[in-house]
Amino acid sequence: MSVEVAGIILAGGLSSRMGGGDKGLLPLGDKSVLDRVTARFTPQVGPFALNANGDPARFSGFPHPILADTVTGFPGPLAGILAGMEWAARETEAEMIATVAADTPFFPENLIASLAAAVEGRDETIAVARSSGRLHPTFALWPTALIGSLRHFLLEEGNRRVLSFIERHRFIEVDFPLLPRHSGTLDPFFNINTPADLAEAEQILKEFPA
Repeated sequence: MSVEVAGIILAGGLSSRMGGGDKGLLPLGDKSVLDRVTARFTPQVGPFALNANGDPARFSGFPHPILADTVTGFPGPLAGILAGMEWAARETEAEMIATVAADTPFFPENLIASLAAAVEGRDETIAVARSSGRLHPTFALWPTALIGSLRHFLLEEGNRRVLSFIERHRFIEVDFPLLPRHSGTLDPFFNINTPADLAEAEQILKEFPA
C-alpha cells in the first residue's frame, strides 16, 4: 500500500453497551481486540494513528500517535475522522486517510486497496465499505481536502451523522462479500458492542484468525 494513504483507527467512543472502558483493550484470544485490528491494518496503509479520548497512558503499548478529538463534547466518529485528517495533513504526505473501527477485528485484508481502487482518478471522492446491502461509514477512505467542509459540518451545523456528511459529497460504495462459516456466514464488519458479541468473536476467531 502506498504511503499516500494514512490510517486512523477510531476508538473515541464511550463503549456504553460494554459498560464503559475501551472495547479495543478487551482480550480476544491471546491478544487484545486493538492488537488484532492493528495487525490487520498495518500492511494496508502507510503511517497511522489511533483516535482516542481521555488519558492516552492506557494505550502505552500502542507504538503509534494517539489523537484526541479536536472538537469537544464527544461528538462521535466524525470528530475522530476530522482529527485524523488534520493529523495526516500536518504530519504526513498523505492526501487521503483510511478509517477503521477499533472494535471490528475481522475487517477485510483488502479493504484499503479496494477502496483506493474505486476512487482512483476521482478527486475529492469518498469511498465507503458496504456488505450485504449495508453501508459501514466508519470504514472509508476520506480525502484530506475535505477538512474545511467537515469542520464546518461539525462546528457550524452541529451535525454528527457520518452518513449525512458522506451524502453531501461525491462518494462511491464498495461491496465486500460475506464469508462462509461452518454455520452460516460472517459479515467481515462484525463489531463488538456487547459481552455477547465478544463471546461470538471468540468463536469466530477459531475459524478466521485475526
